[in-house]
Amino acid sequence: MKNGKHKNNVVELFSGCGGFSCGFEKAGFNIFLGVDNDQPSLDTFKKNHQNSVVMNLDLSRNNAIDKIIKVTNGTKVDIIIAGPPCQGFSLTGTRLKDDKRNKLFNTVFDLAEHLKPKAIIIENVPGLETLYGGVAKKRILERYDELGYEVTSHVLFAPDFGVPQIRKRIVFVGILKKIGKKFIFSKPLLNKDNYVNCEEAIGDLPKREKEFGNEVDKYIKAPKTKYQKEMRGKTIKLFNHVSTKHSPHVIDVISQVPEGGNYKNLPKGVGETRKFNEAWTRYHSKKPSKTIDTGHRNHFHYKYNRVPTVRENARLQSFPDHFIFTGSKTQQYRQVGNAVPPLLAYSIAKELLKYI
Repeated sequence: MKNGKHKNNVVELFSGCGGFSCGFEKAGFNIFLGVDNDQPSLDTFKKNHQNSVVMNLDLSRNNAIDKIIKVTNGTKVDIIIAGPPCQGFSLTGTRLKDDKRNKLFNTVFDLAEHLKPKAIIIENVPGLETLYGGVAKKRILERYDELGYEVTSHVLFAPDFGVPQIRKRIVFVGILKKIGKKFIFSKPLLNKDNYVNCEEAIGDLPKREKEFGNEVDKYIKAPKTKYQKEMRGKTIKLFNHVSTKHSPHVIDVISQVPEGGNYKNLPKGVGETRKFNEAWTRYHSKKPSKTIDTGHRNHFHYKYNRVPTVRENARLQSFPDHFIFTGSKTQQYRQVGNAVPPLLAYSIAKELLKYI
């Protein structure tokens, strides 16, 4: 399949629902292809990137590269972006050649060897730097170099780039050496004194304490903050803002957690079925949220006695309101939590345009 006018075509591997692609698209890139092996995530990807190709493909399979090349069918691929699972490194011990996990990261570079894009961008958890005693990071840098890419890596803090969420990610950006430029990450746009907080991010959305809402609904308040206005854009309908029905017991426990508190702030004997770091965590209205995870049972709204809705989590991840999540509610929460924050991706993509 071929695209028409050339416009920096992007292939996203391990795409999930397409948060990485969402940020690149905002910067003006053309999202040509999204590849993942989770169909609900791909359904969401396709819903929001309707002109893109999607492939349900296990990237650890021996024929994965051949299948992707067949789909590109001569189309010039300029950028490969990917967020491979960190389990993709089994570099300790025997390093079995046929170990399925070995192929996850390697697939990114194996594909790049065939497509020869101008740049390869990989993101992952910061722990990757020390994974297996630093061997994992070392091998990534080696593979960039072997394929002829000048690589820069940096740990990015999402609130620095306008994302109202405490989230760190290590990002590798490799640019073809023949282009003659080494990527330099952009400086933070914000600092701890002006980070976007939870209230500024989601304070305009309906309460959803007693009414549960619908998958397609309406706003009842005008946006008040710059961030709310940016997230709404020209969207006139409210998507994925459906509340979860809690038992009276759960509501009672949540009600006793102070703003910004967690299980440690509960009275003795209350909520003792959950005693771990993130248990019974209530967000603080004047701070960015905790890291959005793939579930929805341990974090609570800064004001209301309920878990955040999918739309609220999406806002805290910096997904624009026109980005619609499909599938069951559980699948939607997982898609949001697994995604690269679009505004973080946008900051990388916008800077990348200066180099390619």
